[in-house]
Amino acid sequence: MNRVYLCIDLKTFYASVECVERNLDPFKVDLVVADKEKGNGTICLAISPHMKQRGIKNRCRVFEIPKNVHPIYAKPRMKKYIEYSARIYKIYLKYLSKDDIHVYSIDEAFLDVTSYLNLYKISEIEIAKMIMNDILKTTGITATCGIGTNMYLAKIALDIISKHVNNNIGYLNEKLFKDKLWYHTPLSDFWGIGVKTEARLNKLHLLNMHDIAYANKQKLYKEFGIDAELLIDHSFGKETCTIKDIKNYKSKSNSISNSQILFKDYNYIQARIVLSEMTDSLINTLVEKKCYTDSVVFSIGYSNYVIPSLKASCKISHKTNSYSTILDEILKEYDYRINKNYMIRRISVYFSNIDNKRIKQLDIFNTVEIEEKDETLEIALKNIKSKYGNNSILRAISYEDDATAIIRNKLIGGHNAE
Repeated sequence: MNRVYLCIDLKTFYASVECVERNLDPFKVDLVVADKEKGNGTICLAISPHMKQRGIKNRCRVFEIPKNVHPIYAKPRMKKYIEYSARIYKIYLKYLSKDDIHVYSIDEAFLDVTSYLNLYKISEIEIAKMIMNDILKTTGITATCGIGTNMYLAKIALDIISKHVNNNIGYLNEKLFKDKLWYHTPLSDFWGIGVKTEARLNKLHLLNMHDIAYANKQKLYKEFGIDAELLIDHSFGKETCTIKDIKNYKSKSNSISNSQILFKDYNYIQARIVLSEMTDSLINTLVEKKCYTDSVVFSIGYSNYVIPSLKASCKISHKTNSYSTILDEILKEYDYRINKNYMIRRISVYFSNIDNKRIKQLDIFNTVEIEEKDETLEIALKNIKSKYGNNSILRAISYEDDATAIIRNKLIGGHNAE
């Protein structure tokens, strides 16, 4: 039996929230969600639908907004957007069990409504309208919806079909997918195909989904490996993954990471401070999860890409979550490998091979007692931060002029929280 999925998206969510908060109609007013204080190169997180109708791109930079457009600028408020998203999730729960809801992002969710059609004695389009109307009435946010016989088709119906219909609801089954979208271009409009993947497909003279469906399979597997299987399935509108599969999935990944683009160009000494802070943050996560690592990698991106990024690994001799042990290894490698002649703009740190077993090889330089003291201190710091906030207690390095932890601790998702 075919299942029925809804994929609901909250239209230009951040901008719509800001309009609602100001009692403005997002379809009649020009509004941009961006921190203009960061300069004209700042990326706009969202623009109102009215600006989209004027041909302005959603993720443009401030300087790309036409001079004859004078929008209202709203500083991002991630905490506020999360509150709205939580309210909308509660609306979903009025109609469906949480087991049939998969939150895909802050403004998008998949709903498996298969078993609810008989319960409510209505069609899939009617249940979509019911939920969308409730969202609008309760929050003032306009939603769009894709309906499909699998999750892929629901997402494609949302992304491609719903934009061109009056009721903001698109519908696809496998037959309609072939009828309406087999020859659709560009391929990057389809979920899972980015611009780079599209370019690789085009090199094989594959310009649309019909081309992929009837392409030489050996060539596809040679180019894309196991990912070719998904491309082939999607070219026929097929998808076997269900919300139940997603909820039952347990990731094999055992890594954590921290990355940031710096507010300005940093020299190697300034960047060293930020690298230390980021390492401290990841160690806090290790301690909180009662886990350990022996594999650490960091990446340094130079400003304007003048030379290739530096990527360095630090293989630690034993599993640990000791601040002093891990930081010493990272800074030792950083000091040895960094090019001091170029400014730095991007820093990333990765801990991998993480588990909850600490295997310690004793040596005369680093005793178990020292590492246990480190761990006890990290636990105490974590407890204080949990109770009083992340900026309630910090290492001295975070009070340096070029440190970023205090500012970043006030952000959510890299953006202003309040």
